[in-house]
Amino acid sequence: QVQLVESGGGLVQPGGSLRLSCAASGSFFSIQDMGWYRHTPGKQRELVATITSGGITNYADSVKGRFTISRDNAKNTVYLQMNSLEPEDTAVYYCNADARRFYYTKPAAYWGQGTQVTVSS
Repeated sequence: QVQLVESGGGLVQPGGSLRLSCAASGSFFSIQDMGWYRHTPGKQRELVATITSGGITNYADSVKGRFTISRDNAKNTVYLQMNSLEPEDTAVYYCNADARRFYYTKPAAYWGQGTQVTVSS
């Protein structure tokens, strides 16, 4: 199995910054795309940012220019640097990874347990 463990959430004032980390561990052949999603009560889970194993990134329009996704393939870890945070960014942030358990299997999606980010004065 593949386990994803997130860290770095917390309470921050508007305009502040936070850095989320997500480390993948367990038994797998390779990890392809990794990303961050967020969920607010009453809304659907939404994509925040994704990054391929080659470093190609994609962002939601609402976070472009403020958030930066990166990854360390040697550590199987993905990061989300969040700057200029706004109250609207308050949500539970989930890490996602598409991983192959074996070389002959298709990638499957795995999720972390979520980390709370609260932006409030």
